[in-house]
Amino acid sequence: MASGIALFGGTFDPIHHGHLIAARAVVEQLDYERAVFIPAPNPPHKVGQGLTDAADRLEMARLAVAGEPRFDVSDIEIRRCGLSYTILTVQAYRDTVAPAVPLAWIVGSDSLPELHTWYRVADLVELCRIVTAARPGYEPSDLTALQSRLSDPQIERLRRDILTTPRIDISSTDVRRRVHQGLSIRYLVPDAVADHIQSRGLYR
Repeated sequence: MASGIALFGGTFDPIHHGHLIAARAVVEQLDYERAVFIPAPNPPHKVGQGLTDAADRLEMARLAVAGEPRFDVSDIEIRRCGLSYTILTVQAYRDTVAPAVPLAWIVGSDSLPELHTWYRVADLVELCRIVTAARPGYEPSDLTALQSRLSDPQIERLRRDILTTPRIDISSTDVRRRVHQGLSIRYLVPDAVADHIQSRGLYR
């Protein structure tokens, strides 16, 4: 097993089994030591969307990974004020580990074609691997928009790091909707997360 760390940022509102399965597939395929979930307080692409309190989302992530030796949670973005730009997070995390430890950032297949809109994306792809967790049949193919910000070798590296992960049709939006409608979320989220949602009265 390599000493690499795969960083998985997101709002995780709430975290669900789809997130956990994708992260496990990535660390297994890369043969990395672990995946670290990083809840975002203020992602630039979701400003004004009324996220659940960051403390609740952080706690749900911690509950979800409890007992999983290859999973961890970091509050590095929540502790930092301002928008959650990925490159700033990776730079800050890099300072906490040995220089020789490889870092990767996990994105979904829907995010990869939009990577050219990310802040300092050319610097980001030099700082860490960008690994795409793609569901079978949903591997992104048209990356022409990235040519405006990235070199051909950088885009080729992105293509090589598209990994096929299990298709799990769960979304945080659907989990929130089901809770709001009084429907069960059993098997969609870990039991401890479901208990936290109920005890805190979230998504009602």
